Amino acid sequence: MNAAIWVLMVQASLGAFDTLYYHEYKLKLAHGDHSKVELRLHATRDFLYSMIIGSLAWGTWHGWSVYILAASLLAEIGITLWDFVEEDRVRKLPPGERIMHSIMGIVYGAFLALLIPEMLKWAELPLGFGPKSHGFPSWVLTVIAIGVGLSGIRDLAATFGIRERTSH
Repeated sequence: MNAAIWVLMVQASLGAFDTLYYHEYKLKLAHGDHSKVELRLHATRDFLYSMIIGSLAWGTWHGWSVYILAASLLAEIGITLWDFVEEDRVRKLPPGERIMHSIMGIVYGAFLALLIPEMLKWAELPLGFGPKSHGFPSWVLTVIAIGVGLSGIRDLAATFGIRERTSH
């Protein structure tokens, strides 16, 4: 499990960079009316990420609850694929963002390859959740889980025309 957590930390850090640099700084996605569907996809995925990252930072899923985690992971993959199509439909991705998404896909695959065997073991345990601290990665993942949750709220709000005030 420790390797999966370290890979998740890398994945989450890449996602944070992608969001902060490309979505916020370079492209200012939350300020464009053309990106409403993309932002709603991002918000939905962000809420899933927040739950996945935050829960794995400090615990394990036991018994049939592991299938909730599996369904969340599958939903995240589906949303990401839909997001790729939506991005290509409404805007031209900068080459760096396209490369970042490819790297994130590879790292996510490595994360799943490490996590799925653990999930199969967890499924055999009695229903519940087990505490599990991973030291430093747990704290980093907690900060990222909070940040991605806030990002999801911001993206969702932007789709309803709610944007933060900017001073001129």
